[in-house]
Parts: sequence; structure tokens; C-alpha cells
Amino acid sequence: MATVPSATYKIRVATGNYLFGGTMDTISISLVGAHGETPKFRLDKFGKDFSPGEVEEFVVETQVELGDLLLVRLHKEPYGFFPPTNWNCSFIEVETPEGQTHHFPCYQWIPGYPTFELREGTAKLAQVDANSRLLSEHRRYELLAKQETYRYKDYQPGWPKCLDADSVDQLHLSDQYSSIKSCSFRVLLKTAEIELKLKGLLNLKGSWKKLADIRRAFWFYRTPTSEYVSKHWAEDAFFGYQYLNGASPGIIQRCSEIPAKFPVTQEMVVESLGLETTLEKEVKEGRIFLLDCQILEGIPATTLNGSPQYVSAPLCLLHLNPWGEMMPVAIQLTQQPGPRSPIFLPTDPEWDWALAKFWVRNSTLYLHEILAHLLHTHLLVEVYLLATLRQLPKCHPVHKLLIPHFRYTLHINILGRTHLLAPDGMLDKMIGTGFQGLSQLVARGLSKLTYSMLCFPDDLRDRGVDALPNYHYKEDGLKLWSAIESFVSGMIGLYYPSDGAVEKDMELQAWVAEIFEKCFHQRQSSGFPAHLGTIAELTKYLTMMIFTCSARHASVNNSQFDFGAWMPNYPSTMRRPPPESKGGVTFADILETLPDVSTSCQTLLILWLLSRERGDKRSLGYYPEEHFTEEGPKNVIAAFQKHLAKISQEIQERNRRLPLPYNYLNPPEVENSISI
Repeated sequence: MATVPSATYKIRVATGNYLFGGTMDTISISLVGAHGETPKFRLDKFGKDFSPGEVEEFVVETQVELGDLLLVRLHKEPYGFFPPTNWNCSFIEVETPEGQTHHFPCYQWIPGYPTFELREGTAKLAQVDANSRLLSEHRRYELLAKQETYRYKDYQPGWPKCLDADSVDQLHLSDQYSSIKSCSFRVLLKTAEIELKLKGLLNLKGSWKKLADIRRAFWFYRTPTSEYVSKHWAEDAFFGYQYLNGASPGIIQRCSEIPAKFPVTQEMVVESLGLETTLEKEVKEGRIFLLDCQILEGIPATTLNGSPQYVSAPLCLLHLNPWGEMMPVAIQLTQQPGPRSPIFLPTDPEWDWALAKFWVRNSTLYLHEILAHLLHTHLLVEVYLLATLRQLPKCHPVHKLLIPHFRYTLHINILGRTHLLAPDGMLDKMIGTGFQGLSQLVARGLSKLTYSMLCFPDDLRDRGVDALPNYHYKEDGLKLWSAIESFVSGMIGLYYPSDGAVEKDMELQAWVAEIFEKCFHQRQSSGFPAHLGTIAELTKYLTMMIFTCSARHASVNNSQFDFGAWMPNYPSTMRRPPPESKGGVTFADILETLPDVSTSCQTLLILWLLSRERGDKRSLGYYPEEHFTEEGPKNVIAAFQKHLAKISQEIQERNRRLPLPYNYLNPPEVENSISI
């Protein structure tokens, strides 16, 4: 190793601004260049070093010829008799004797006493590193280590695979909640439980005596939307509105012809449509829409509080009237027409029609919570995350692009599996399917899931709702999809100069193939790619991922409490079977069919818990951790943030004119990642 006159390197070390993020351990550094490596230098000044939120400077002098600086090695070792501490390292900056500054992003916790390598922060594809044995080996060993750390397992048959971990304690510290979120989660849960227990509601197994009694539950926390819902929930116009802008905005579809299994006739709906038109004409002109819960057919029900529950698979026909209202005009509670499955109409007796709408609300709750929320966001994104960690090294531009959108997802998903989804878990005690029915529905939903269903513009087109008016979910979602697509396109253009560069990126191809295998079980009919050959294909794929992690999850998660706090609007189970005839339903029958007091309170508890932001929030486009260190991607991020700010302003101006503002896809309200 050649020696040269002494050269001075200035080292800046940033510690993350987290509670207990600093360390008392001894930290040393080695600088690794293309031509050589320095000895280990201890980073130490007078007083305490590496305190949370601090950036500290050190000077290193060496006579080793380094050449281009490629890596730094951090050595974390014991300090005297002090016990080991976990250190949250944000980044290292090294200024060379020539005045050049090299950035080494870290942004993770370092427990124990490891030697920890960080490579220079410029995003690079494997083909760019091919001429450097050191960097190529670094990529390979990093992925081998990650593949050993992050292993898959089956949680339930037919589900996407998940991380092989039984509790959050098994997670790497960087995958765990911050202390702020963890503490807030426990406080929220205990506060809610104590509130309901003090009122004596959580253990009441009987029916509600009257609907007004529901206000006794969660009186201390209301939102403007939940108050609006409690006043308007029984109105047909509001029933239809919710399938556009409520908690279940992604299941309504245009009806191009009346299904044979749902034999609605002109005579049935003439009073709803008016004398100036016909059902045939309204269908032809695109003003008839359908909710079809066929996927629920045959899903088993459970027993709650000693009583059997019931699941049905209703159909609901809706009409877009001249005033822009989406009105329900016919409901059938099973998929098999006939004398024992009557078609309910708005002209039927009050409680017959009300009970039919309750059944539709209950069924679409399952489609929302189990499919649109659990499967289409939480479960899919866990595989996207694991494949990214296992197949793309930290220096890969796609890894850098996606990693902020996976923050805390592993933690929240493991909490979900241990507390919510498990047999005898919270969901098993509140929804009519129970755990077994839920498990079957997830597997069935995955078997029918297609790529176009997750690509927002394609899904709107396929459902025939891309021109539907007063569909704020559609309007805002398209704006966010476009903004994310432009952002992704800008980023990808910096690193992939041609389709051939995508084709030749073997790390990228292994990543896509792993997702296709572990998430979609290599099902060709899903339409999910197992290989990406063009820049356009990669851009769409990444846009879908980021949209799913952020906007899609926000739209189905943040609305839950608002629309579900008033139980009659969002019944989680039904305690009597669907009626087989019309004309005999009473208000007492309604109360005996809706969830009992205990189940209602259990549902409220979960919805409140899952809808509360627990601090440490990062809104869409906000990237305080600078994984990209070059100016090019920083400029693309700035343009993205400007685009989002414009969208936010447009949404706020629109909302001022609405009786019920739609704010779930307002960028400041959308988190980068699934962390709740």
C-alpha cells in the first residue's frame, strides 16, 4: 500500500433525532477508497458524542492513498463498563482534502457491536458497479445478509406470503415503530377500552334498546363527518353517496345490462326513475350502476357472544338521477333469484327497505375491510417491501425510491396478525365472518385480483366510472396517480437511459419475479408482471406501488371511523338471516338483526384505533431522510412536492363548496407509507 504525505479528511456524523437515539458506545471509522483503506480511527472529542439530533465534526489524518472514496466502515465497540446502546445513525459526510464532499446515507438503528459498512450515496445500478470488484461484492453480500434476515412464511392458505416473525420484538430496530408511535398506540388502546368499560357497554351481550343509545359509546370523540353520518345515514341519497366518497369508494361499477341473476323490471323501478324515462334507456345512457357482492357467496359465518351470525352476498342497483344523486332503486339479498329471495324496493314498507340496505352495508363492510383495506394494501405491500429488502441493495435507485413508502409497515402488519387477525383476535370477535370466513375471503380475493384493479386509471375504466360526476375519490385519486407517475418517471429517467437498461437489470428482474411468486403465486391470469422490459412498464409498476402505499391506503383507512362510528351505517355483522319475504319486518326485527351492544363497541374500538394518527407522521412527498444524495433526484422530489401542493390547494377550494368535504386524498392527509 503506497504512502503519501498526510492528508486530512473532515468527518461529519449525524445522529437521528429519536428518543434514546444516541449512544455511549465507542464509534470508530475506516475510509475505503478505490486504491486503499485507512486504519480504524476513533471518533472522539471532549464531552459526550453522538447525542440525538446532533451533527458532530471530526478530523482524520492519514498517509494512505485512497483514490475515489467508495465506502466507510463504522466500528461500534464497548465503552468501558457501560452496557451496549442502540445508535440511530442518520448519515456520514466526508470532505476530502480536495474539498469534495461525499455523502453516506444510513438512516437506521445500529444495535450491538458490529462493523457496519456504508457505501457512497450515489444511486447506481449493478451494471454501473460491474467494473469495481469491491462494490460488486458489497452489493452481493448485502443482499445475502438481507435474504437471511428477512424470510417468508405462509400465514394462511392462499394468502400472500409474509415475514417469518411472530412478534414485533423479532424485527430489526429500523423496522419497528418509533417510541412516539409505540407509546401512543398503547395509550389510545387503553383509553378507548377504559372509556367503554366505565360505561358498562363492552360486556353487554344484548341488543340495543334504541338507536339513539349508540351515542353513549365514544361520545368523547366525534368528527364533523361522523356527526353528519349520524344525521343522514338513513337517507337513500346518502346511502348511494358513500359508494362514491365514503369508506367503500372502489366497488361500484357501471351496469351495462341487467344481470339475469338480478331480474329487476321496469315496473319495479318506475317510481324511482320517473315516468320520463325507462330502465332500458337509463342502462343504455350509462346512468345505472351495480354493487355486486358475489365474492361473499358461500363464505362461512361465525358465532359471536353465543349467537350464530349470518353472511349474505347481495346485489344493489343504483341510479344516477338528474340531480347528480346516486340513488338505490333495487336490492336482492342473495345471488339466486326466486320466491325466497325477493327484490326490495324504496316503495316497500319502511323497515323492509331499511333492513335490505343494512344487509348491503354489512356486506360491503367485508369487501372494504377484508379486501380493499387488508388485502389490497397491507398484505400486498408487505411482499413488495420484503422483495425490495431482499433483492435490491440500498444503493439501487428503486430501493431508494421505495424505502420511504415502506416505513413501519412490517411493524403494523405484525401487530395486525398478533392482535387483530389471529383466531380469537379482535376482528374474530366483531365481524360476522369470524377468522375462518375472513381467511377464506382473503384467499378468494387474491385469486381474483388483477393488476388492472390496482392501477387506478385502469380500474376506473374497467368499472365504467371514469366519467362519473361528483366522484371526488376518482377526481383526487387521478390527480395523485398523475403526480406520482410524473415523479416516478422523472426518477427512472435519471438511471435508466433506455428500455435495454431495464431489461438488463438482473436485480430488478429478480425483485419483480419474487413479488410475482410470493405475492401472486405465479398466477398468470392475474396480469401481474413477472418481468419488466421497458421504462414504461417499470414506471407504471412503481407508480402502482407508491399509490398503493399512500393514496389507496389513505382512502380506505382514514375514512373508517368517520363512516363507521355510527353503527347503523356500518354494521359489522348480522344476527338474523336475510328475510325470505317482504312485508313483515318491524323495528324490533331491525334491532335483533344488527350487532349487539358488545360487538358494536368492539367495532368502534377497532375503527377508532385504526383511524388515529399516532404521531411521527410523514405526508406524501415528505422525505426528511435523504436517501438520494445527487442533485438530479433532489430536483425531481422538489417538483413532486410542488405538484402535490397544487393538488392540495385545488382540493381545499373544492371542499369549501361541499356540504361534506372529501379530504381523504388531500396530500397532507396522505401518509407516505402504511404505518397505521
